Amino acid sequence: MEGDNIVKVEPLQETTGSEIGTLSFYERIFFSALSRMQRGSLRILFPDGGQRYLGNPNSPDPPEFHHAILQVKDRKFFKKLVLYGDIGLAESYMDGDWDTDDIRAIICWFLLNLESTPSVSGSNKNFIHLTLMNLGNRLLHLFRNNSVRGSKKNISEHYDLGNDFYKKFLDPTMTYSCAYFSDPAKSLEEAQIAKIESLCKKLKLKAADHLLEIGTGWGAFSTYAAKNYGCKVTSYTISEEQYKFAKTKISDMGLENQIEVRLEDYRKVQGSYDKIVTVEMLEAVGHKYFEDFFAMCNRVLKKEGLMVHQIITCPDSRYESFRKGVDFIQKHIFPGSLLPSIARINEAINKTGNMFLHELEDVGKYYDRTLMSWQKGFEENLPSIAGMGYDESFLRKWRYYFSYCAAAFHMRNISVVQVVYTRPNNLGLNSQ
Repeated sequence: MEGDNIVKVEPLQETTGSEIGTLSFYERIFFSALSRMQRGSLRILFPDGGQRYLGNPNSPDPPEFHHAILQVKDRKFFKKLVLYGDIGLAESYMDGDWDTDDIRAIICWFLLNLESTPSVSGSNKNFIHLTLMNLGNRLLHLFRNNSVRGSKKNISEHYDLGNDFYKKFLDPTMTYSCAYFSDPAKSLEEAQIAKIESLCKKLKLKAADHLLEIGTGWGAFSTYAAKNYGCKVTSYTISEEQYKFAKTKISDMGLENQIEVRLEDYRKVQGSYDKIVTVEMLEAVGHKYFEDFFAMCNRVLKKEGLMVHQIITCPDSRYESFRKGVDFIQKHIFPGSLLPSIARINEAINKTGNMFLHELEDVGKYYDRTLMSWQKGFEENLPSIAGMGYDESFLRKWRYYFSYCAAAFHMRNISVVQVVYTRPNNLGLNSQ
């Protein structure tokens, strides 16, 4: 479980122990670089019992950002973070160099001090050594491009870990995207169904519609739409594991006559559709290919059609920083991924057709709880997940991933939107 063998300590005090005068080269750089971070506080516990802290324990910021505690288990932690920033922090956790009772609180502290943090993805601050040392990570990311072949490989690395693995922490619908907790009393499963229903309503689905879905997942959206709205669905995926799972689910539900799943890239889409939907798929397209994607959408969507996307987004002002950098998520979780900004999406749509933004709902406030629900399921099933053959580094990586993302959404560093696009003179909107 998270935080095993963590040293329990009293509230923040003066630095103690022999560590004060014996900081290594990398430790001195670490504390000097992070000394600018004055919001909230982070307590560093050394292996021999010494301690130092960063920030301001009397900060007026909300208490949840105060007194995050990081237990150093191996002092290689400092070197990894100094040399590799955001990725070094994650990899040193994966290696067991540090531990904590609350990863999310530590990431929140870094994000709280984003403008002073050279190590966090999306920060405008930078150190020349971080730029140089991360060149290798950046080159690796660039080689994971989202061509037809590259996209299939990138998607397979994450989604083809095995359906049984995902069953351990997802809800029974097997929905792997932000839930819709408009009612706090809802369970995760109920909130996921509410999310799907929200998207269906935005699509204004009718029984006569032919819906194009890019990114099948495990079939939750397509089966819900076909069963509850009577529409026809053509769904595209490039994950072989998800393809097989969705096909079986559709057959078991007796929906083969309404839903067709194709194991093909979005660039292969043909036909004509009344509606188009994606649910957290656009993050896998990549900067270079946004125009290709929306050109396809413009080509196959009927004149008075609607296009709805649920997208994880970064702020417009930080898109270039995200695009030019590489972080833990891109290296270890979703290779080839990039969070778009609303401005970048609109730019690509405007270049490839005449659709415009008709409606936008920000649902990012629900992702923190969604991720924490997944992490709870993950931790509760940790013995059986470990029994599948995944090693300790893999398990720590996923624990870090859930908390890392939850912190980003909690701090509103990134968000999730449901957006509706249509074309001018769509008079059908007046009667729908």
